[in-house]
Formats: sequence, structure tokens, C-alpha cells
Amino acid sequence: MIKLYEKGVYLLNGTEIIEDDFDAIPALQTKSGQPNINMETAKQGTMAYEILKSHNTSGSMDKLRIKFDKLTSHDITFVGIIQTARASGLEQFPVPYVLTNCHNSLCAVGGTINEDDHMFGLSCAKRYGGIYVPPHQAVIHQYAREMLAAGGNMILGSDSHTRYGALGTMAIGEGGPEIVKQLLSRTYDINMPEVIGIYLTGSPRRGVGPQDVALAIIGAVFANGYVNNKVMEFVGDGIKNLSVDFRIGVDVMTTETTCLSSIWVTDASVKEFYEIHRRPQDYKELAPKAVAYYDGFVTVDLSEIKPMIAMPFHPSNVYTIDDLNANLTDILDEVEKKAIVSLGSKVKYSLKDKIRNGKLYVDQGTIAGCAGGGFENICDATDILDGKYIGTDEFSLSVYPASQPVFMELVKNGSVAKLMSTGATIRTAFCGPCFGAGDVPANNGFSIRHTTRNFPNREGSKITNGQIASVALMDARSIAATAANKGYLTSAEHIDVNYTKPKYFYDSSIYENRVYNGVGKADPSVDLKFGPGIVDWPVMSELTEDMILKVVSVIHDPVTTTDELIPSGETSSYRSNPLGLAEYTLSRKDPAYVGRAKDIQKVEKARIAGEDILSSNAEIKEVYDIISGSFAIDPKTVQVGSTIYAVKPGDGSAREQAASCQKVLGGFANIAKEYATKRYRSNLINWGMLPFLLDGELTFDHGDYLFLKDVKKAVAEKHSEIKAYVVNKGMKEFSLRLGELTDDEREIILSGCLINYYRS
Repeated sequence: MIKLYEKGVYLLNGTEIIEDDFDAIPALQTKSGQPNINMETAKQGTMAYEILKSHNTSGSMDKLRIKFDKLTSHDITFVGIIQTARASGLEQFPVPYVLTNCHNSLCAVGGTINEDDHMFGLSCAKRYGGIYVPPHQAVIHQYAREMLAAGGNMILGSDSHTRYGALGTMAIGEGGPEIVKQLLSRTYDINMPEVIGIYLTGSPRRGVGPQDVALAIIGAVFANGYVNNKVMEFVGDGIKNLSVDFRIGVDVMTTETTCLSSIWVTDASVKEFYEIHRRPQDYKELAPKAVAYYDGFVTVDLSEIKPMIAMPFHPSNVYTIDDLNANLTDILDEVEKKAIVSLGSKVKYSLKDKIRNGKLYVDQGTIAGCAGGGFENICDATDILDGKYIGTDEFSLSVYPASQPVFMELVKNGSVAKLMSTGATIRTAFCGPCFGAGDVPANNGFSIRHTTRNFPNREGSKITNGQIASVALMDARSIAATAANKGYLTSAEHIDVNYTKPKYFYDSSIYENRVYNGVGKADPSVDLKFGPGIVDWPVMSELTEDMILKVVSVIHDPVTTTDELIPSGETSSYRSNPLGLAEYTLSRKDPAYVGRAKDIQKVEKARIAGEDILSSNAEIKEVYDIISGSFAIDPKTVQVGSTIYAVKPGDGSAREQAASCQKVLGGFANIAKEYATKRYRSNLINWGMLPFLLDGELTFDHGDYLFLKDVKKAVAEKHSEIKAYVVNKGMKEFSLRLGELTDDEREIILSGCLINYYRS
């Protein structure tokens, strides 16, 4: 079904796969008729290379400095981004920047907070020359597909699922500070990423949808890091057998592989997509050159993929629905054992109680967002449910079309009426089900969703309140099949249905009549509208020569998600208030973290205020006494802050707040075996935090103090290692690494944060 190649691969004429070995080059030279072909020239044959080259400003294809064509953010992220950019000298948006309002769309916690953020966004679009998409019009990525994507372009978005590769656009999801850099006409700096070929062949079997294909790929490449921080380039004769909606549905889920970006071959179907959306000029035919080299290669036989399910608590925890139903007790027992790693003993977690008469019953179904809310997904689900009903028991079904144009066409072709007659409810475009702000299940509830993620508590339950619910990811078709059976888990492959495949007609007037487009019309006379919940970033100090850190949290989980670092859900309403949001940091993983971080932050605040921190804090005095036995240090000039240790932090969302909340609470570093994603590490750096790497065994524990000698000098002089000492009844030396840093990244860390860097 899916094969991962151990070596690099040459792709000849888009069809012939030649593995990289001693005979590869001679064979290529003969077959291609290019006697001078070699690995370096073949690497230039990928679509990714061509697009990156056309956007690179550095002059070196090893060290890229990328400028993007367009930017996009939503209402959880754009306030903080624009506030940071304003503090750094923003005058106008240099490229089209779209502010969508699809996350904090509902009036939730905090009274007027959400709508205040929206009005701030509209005023910014007017003042700086941007595009403002009002609430309920479109989820961020559907609007980008319909209005922003263009062949050969690059888009940067402050949301991790920024993926438009199926339309010929290389898109990257990053934390807010990387958007800030683009707004200030700076660059996105990375080493040339490796490119992994994803060769699709065959045709999907009946009942299989894009989520099934995506989950199968994620299951094959996530745990081994095969595509981590690399570009996935989709090629192969199977692409022509997929509709554009299908391709988009696979593409958006590539984020869950931890890849950097994606790009697909384009064809007449993509050309038609642009024509339907009245942007034919934005189509560009893309394909690899006659010879292209891929650093890794994955072949996917679409005809062998069956309807899939990603069980809690990760999109890579995949099984076929048939296998799950055939081995219910064994698989559910395995899932429950894995859950203990994430949940510990805080709550009792069980799924086996969902078995009734030998069948697995779920409590809820949801088809929503950038992954599930597409036209074709909902039409196919409608065909499966047509003439049926979902029942009067616990099971419920909600459907969220991804945009108003999609919603409108579903109304016109009768799909909405058919779905409503089954007992399903239809909602407007909203990302809430993806992050716990909509359709939160009951305690112990089990929800199946065609959305993007199923991390612990991401569906909205609060483990600190004794609540636990969970989500399994499935395709809209199997969710509809399950709904037709009133909650009994059912593969769409086993449903007798006639898929009508209605044609999509796009109504552009919906956006023309409602979306504010101020591109090229910046008006500095417009006053920004600040609600009481919009708070400026606190002052952050520069890095000092030496540093003392207290370890205030130690997380031994194999992977720590950004949802665990700063929860989603109701916290979203505080994303415009750095101090208010920081109160939720690690609240579901380590509830005592905030108090511990604040305690040590008091010491730093006292130091900055010129107070005698040794006479007022016995613990700090003891630490200084131990350090002074080996080094001469002045408590007036040494930063005192906190750090956390996690094995592999940063999987999941691009949200910068996973890092900035730690910094707001006095955090100056993370220590990890590795970082799950580039974007989380970038967020740490942009908030002036040291992204340390620790090789070997853990040398300290929770509550220990660490002393970093000459850390400022080490950063400035590009030392590969930094000497650190565990201060605990003595001084135990160990080494920390910072990994590769660009010159700008070093300056940002030295300055204390991105804002300070630009101010200086």
C-alpha cells in the first residue's frame, strides 16, 4: 500500500523510479539523453526547487532567504502579530495580508473580547492596506484556496495547516513572528530543505476519501520522522484520478506529518478550479523536470487504501476501520494503554465501554473546517445519508461548510435540506471543532471527526476538572456511514450508495459584497480600534552575560504538543492579552507551572528594580553561595528565570503563544532532546528564548537550578556548546547545544525578543 525508500530516488520523466546507487547516474545519463546529469543538477529538477529559487533573495540555494507573495492569519493570531509589528515599526502591509475571522467567531468567554479583536482587524486592514474576511464567511484555508492561491506562488500563514500545494502554491505555516518579519519586509531564513517525492498511483476504491489517504500516509511517515521539516512533492499517474477537492483534502493533512510544506503536479483539473473561481490567470502548469532527484521517496497505491480511523490521541495512531471492528477489544485496549502516557492517572479513560453487542458505538460525528468542510466531502456524505436519519439517542452529527460560497451551493443543490432532514445540524464556516470551541462532547464522549487533529483534550474537555473526552479522525464518507447506522462505527466501503457528484458553481458576489479589500489602499489616517482585552506586550530585557534558570517543569512524554504547552479552546479569547493568556500555560499538563514560574519571575523583577534579591530570598541566596564558590558573579547583572524540559516539544499548531506565554512568565529557555517542528523552535527564538538541546541522559530534575556561564558570549561568538551547571548542593557541569542559528536569530536572542531586535 505505502512504501518508503531507504535511499534517495531519481524520477525520470515523471514515471520511472531509479534508486540512488552506483549504477543510477550512468543509467540516467543513457535513458535521459543528458550526459552531464548528476545528483546536484537533478536536485534542481523538483518543483520545490524551482519555486524556492524564484522566491529566494540570498543568492545561495543552500541558505535561503525567502520573501512570500501573500500572507494570511486568523483572529487568534493576527492581533498579536500586528501588535508586534507595530511595536517594531510597521507602516503598511508590503504584500497582500488576509485577516480571517474563523477561530474566535463565536461570542464566548470574555464578553466583547472576540468581536473587539475583529474590529481591531478591520481597522488594521484599512490603515495598513489588508484584506478583512468577517466572521462566518470562510475558514482561513478555504478562503486562501478560493482567493489567494496561485501557481508557483508562496504563501506564509500563522496557522499550521497553511497548505495549498494541490493548487500549485507552496505554503508554510509558521508562528506569528515569522509573519511579522515579512510585514517588515524581512525574510524567512532556512537551509534548503530536503524534498521527498510522494508518488501516487492507482485510483481510490469506492467509499475512500481524502482523509483516508492522508491518514494512511501520516501513519507511515510520522513516527520515523521521514518527512520532518522537509517538502512533500506529490507526483505520479494517480494524481489524475483525484478531483481537486480530493487533492486538497490530502494536502491539508500533510501538516500532521511534520513536513515543512507541500507541492503537487498541476493539470487540467487544477486549471478548471481556477477558472471556476474566476482567476484563470493564476493557474500555472507545474511538474518536475525530465530528471528530478528526491532525498526520499514514498509510493502510495491509492487502490489499496481502505477507510481509515486515527484513534486517540494522534493522527498517526491509525487503523483501517475494518481492522478495528474485527479486533475491537485488542485495539481499544492498546489505545487505552497509550492514553496513560498522555493522561497519567488524572482521569479514568476507557473506550471499551463503547462496545455494545460486539459493535463500537460513537457519540458524535463532525464534518468541518479546512479538512472536512469541502464541497465534495459534504455532497458525498449527503448521498450516503439521503433518506436516512441519525436517530434520537446520544449520537449527533454536525456539518460545517468551509465557506459561504460552498454553503450557498450546498443550499442551491439541495444537500443542506437533505442533511437537515436526517437530523444533522448545519453550521457556518468555523474552525471551532478543530480546537475545542465547538461541539465539545460530553464527559467520556467519543467523537469521530473529519477535522485536522485529535490531540488530548483538543476537543474541549478539561482534564484538570476531571473531564475526558476523545476524538478519532475519519473521512466524511465513513462518518456519514456511521451516522446512517445511528452511531455504529461503519466503513463507507460497506455502504450501498450512488454518488451523484454534483457540479460546483462558485458565487463570487458573496465575497465581493462582504469582504473588505484594502490592498494598495493603506490609509494612515485610520485610527485602530482597541478593545479593553487588547494588551501590549510587556517589556522584555536583553540577554545578560550569565544566567540562572530554575527548572519549573519536566515532561517525559515522547512528544509534547503545543496544545499541551498552551491549551486551545476557551483560552483563544485571551490571545490578544499576553498576560491573561499566560495564566493558562501548561494548565492541562502541569497545572502548578504558572505559580512556580511566577515565583522565580518575582526574583528577576526585583533584580531589574535594583532590589537586593539575596537578602529577600533565602533559596536564591543559597544558589548564589554555591555558584560563588566557583565563579565570581554579581546578582545585579545576572538574569534569573525559568526553563522547562520536554523530550520533544512543539508538535502540532503553529501558535506562537506556546513560546511567548513562557517568556511572559519569565521563561528564558527550553531544553529538549529535539524539537518536533521547526516552527516551534522558531517561536522560541523569536521570543528571545534559548532553544537548548541536551544530548545523553537528563542531568537535572524538576526544582533544580541551572547556571549558564558566559551564555551571551557563546551566542554572539557562535559557540557550538554552552557550559551549564546543575546547582544542587554543589556544581555539576554538563553541556547544552543551541543547534544551528542564523546571524539574525542570534541577534534576536541577544536582544531579548524580535520586538527589541527591530527597535534597535
